Amino acid sequence: MPALSEPKQRRHLLGSSRSIRRLLERRWLVVVLALALTGLGAAITGLLFTSGINLLRDWRLDLLDEFPAWVVLPALGAIGGMVSAWLITNLSPAAGGAGITHIMGFLRHRSVPMGLRVGLVKLVAGIIAIGSGFPLGPEGPAVQMGGSVAWQMSRWLRAPVAFRRVIVAAGGGAGIAAVFSAPIGGFIYAIEELLHSARPVVLLLVIITTFSADTLADVLGFLGLNPGGSGLNSTIGFQLEREYTPLVRFLPVDLLYLIALGVVIGVLAELYTRYVLTMQRQGNRWFGDRLILRMTLSGLVLGCVYAALPDAFHNPSELKHLIGAGKADISLALASFVVLFFSTGLAAGSGAPGGLFMPMLTLGGAIGLAGGIGVEALTGHVPTTYVFAGMGAFVAGCSRTPISAMFLAFALTKDLLILKPILVACLTSFLVARLFNPDSIYERQMGMELASEDRMQMRLNRHRRPFEAPKPPKGPSGDPL
Repeated sequence: MPALSEPKQRRHLLGSSRSIRRLLERRWLVVVLALALTGLGAAITGLLFTSGINLLRDWRLDLLDEFPAWVVLPALGAIGGMVSAWLITNLSPAAGGAGITHIMGFLRHRSVPMGLRVGLVKLVAGIIAIGSGFPLGPEGPAVQMGGSVAWQMSRWLRAPVAFRRVIVAAGGGAGIAAVFSAPIGGFIYAIEELLHSARPVVLLLVIITTFSADTLADVLGFLGLNPGGSGLNSTIGFQLEREYTPLVRFLPVDLLYLIALGVVIGVLAELYTRYVLTMQRQGNRWFGDRLILRMTLSGLVLGCVYAALPDAFHNPSELKHLIGAGKADISLALASFVVLFFSTGLAAGSGAPGGLFMPMLTLGGAIGLAGGIGVEALTGHVPTTYVFAGMGAFVAGCSRTPISAMFLAFALTKDLLILKPILVACLTSFLVARLFNPDSIYERQMGMELASEDRMQMRLNRHRRPFEAPKPPKGPSGDPL
């Protein structure tokens, strides 16, 4: 189904807002149930996803303690890629890839598969792929799973189509909120990237859904679904979850350094975007629809690459923590950037069900850490905000969503003082990256998908015989009746 033109989209949004307001007045209970169930579904799937990945990761690390890396990593990568691809191919082909473009396509009125089947296959296939060694993150699947749950809930409750579109976007934002413990980041992402709408009734529905997902994720974590990762304590109640607690000092001179960092990362983010898109195009050209072969070979290659690297690279989560805490030296930071730059592009090009936000955060943090160490060596000034400013800047440069990127990086520290330096770097990176191309990595991926669909339709049309009207029957004399 083709996307609507901009004037039609504006008229559609205006009509949607009116129909949603009427729905709130006449069937408010349906709205409350839909929002609550969407938040709960996004929280459950997000926690199951991260818990499953952590479980497989710990098992992989245990195997590495007993067997050599050159045996464990290639074997797990190939087997995990094969099993994940088999599930996607045979149960739900729409569950492949990051998943964000899937939700974006639905919100732009394309005909795409939705529902619990897509979300559940995404959940299991994503856990297997990422847990077996594909260096991707949980946020893309979280967006698709949250959106799929929201679509199913609204359908069960027989909500109108206009409300269904808003709640799918809210479900995507709720997935981000549950995985990153970032309700504001999920809310802004749903508005900035998915809906492109700031109407009051839409803002209200989205913010309720994302905050409820984050709160329910804390409650479910406290009940045992995600041990050790809950923001709820039995004695003091809800508390801030701070993954990092840096000592933040923001001086006026840091503005110049942060702008310079944003310029560098804006260029690198555009290079990364083009590399990922190139790998996806090459994968489509070489393998076509043979996803099982594609992911199996990719998992094997990734396993061989990581087996040849030092032990620090065998656990991406620990590597991210070293960079975020500023405990990595400049050589490890630069090596991490190079390795993740190329390996995550290969993983994304394989069609594996995983997101790019988490790798983007690590890539940006690595450049920020290396840049901070370089500035300290040259000037003696220690910029304490470079790591997290770099994280946000890299996401902003790739996704073209500087406000969402700022709040995602902020969610790692929950320190209000760090918002300003992150915003400076994010805006600079965003503006620099837009000089090369105004579209985000996800918009360009959607363009590739549309072009692929058009080429397939043209091939079908070439093999289709033109319609010929049947000839009228003739009488005994040979004349038409």
